[in-house]
Amino acid sequence: MTTLVENLIKNKPITTIEYSPKDFKSPLEVRWCSGCGSYSILAQIQKILAGLKIPREQFAFISGIGCSSRFPYYVQTYGIHGIHGRAVAIASGLKVARPDLSVWVVTGDGDCMAIGGNHLIHAARKNVGLKVLMFNNEIYSLTKGQVSPTTQLLQPTKSTPYGNIEYPFNPASLALGSGATFVARTFDRDPKHMQSILERAARHNGFAFVEIYTNCVIYNDGAFDLYTAAETRKEHSVMLEHGKPLIFGSNNDKGIRLDGFTPTVVSLTDGKWSVDDLLVHDETDSTLAFILANMTYNPNVPRPFGIFLAVQKPSYEELVVKQIEDAKAKTPDTSIETLLKGEDFWEIK
Repeated sequence: MTTLVENLIKNKPITTIEYSPKDFKSPLEVRWCSGCGSYSILAQIQKILAGLKIPREQFAFISGIGCSSRFPYYVQTYGIHGIHGRAVAIASGLKVARPDLSVWVVTGDGDCMAIGGNHLIHAARKNVGLKVLMFNNEIYSLTKGQVSPTTQLLQPTKSTPYGNIEYPFNPASLALGSGATFVARTFDRDPKHMQSILERAARHNGFAFVEIYTNCVIYNDGAFDLYTAAETRKEHSVMLEHGKPLIFGSNNDKGIRLDGFTPTVVSLTDGKWSVDDLLVHDETDSTLAFILANMTYNPNVPRPFGIFLAVQKPSYEELVVKQIEDAKAKTPDTSIETLLKGEDFWEIK
């Protein structure tokens, strides 16, 4: 394995170049609808890239089709605007061929969860070292408002005028169930929180999946207001912080405790429960990660944001590189003739 790969995998700075966010701004005009949450995500990405101390030419952004898929044009790095649903497949090939690169996938809930779903789950299963950012606006926006795999049950859309009768995917649970080693959720209205999540994802060795709630002002405006708007978020969202109890509420007067395996809301002001009774987050506990992810559509508990799971195990590209090195060590003669003959051959005269 090269020194460059080792440094990237161990998250060591490999350059003394000082970047600023403007170094990652493309000269092209950013063309999303006014008020789209993607603007916020783009700005935070440009900020965290500048701080990673990785040469700009070592980044690659891969996308499929959708509003989010314009992203590679707007960052001053290498990138590929791929085809519908195939961003993860393209990125996986790139990461295996060039494990020294920091490879990012920018995708939407339709691009990623529908036609691209199979690529997603297998890249997660293999622990390919990608940073997958899924912009979730719970609708197909580019094609003018059709139902997507994350659209809420009974919600009317252009393709379901009488209401959506399909149960939505829970992206965090799907990623966890597929074996992703880093799973997190953030949203477009909190730049500071988003930066912290994206930086952790950037430094993760293995498959990192970040779901980002992204408001679509045209076709699904306000879909996440209850959980992200300043007026309501403290009562309906809980922030996950490793080693800290799950506390929420406008006055931090509520918390989450486990009743068996069921998260329940308790009051911290009635004298019955204290902070010591609350669930303490452990981002290395995969069982707890599933419990927290499954709070997503439970109306009786707040919606969780933060890092559900962050664990380490060898990445797919590391194992590929090691396997190639081991094979070369066992077979020092790599001539074409030797390779064609293989281990067992015979000659017919």
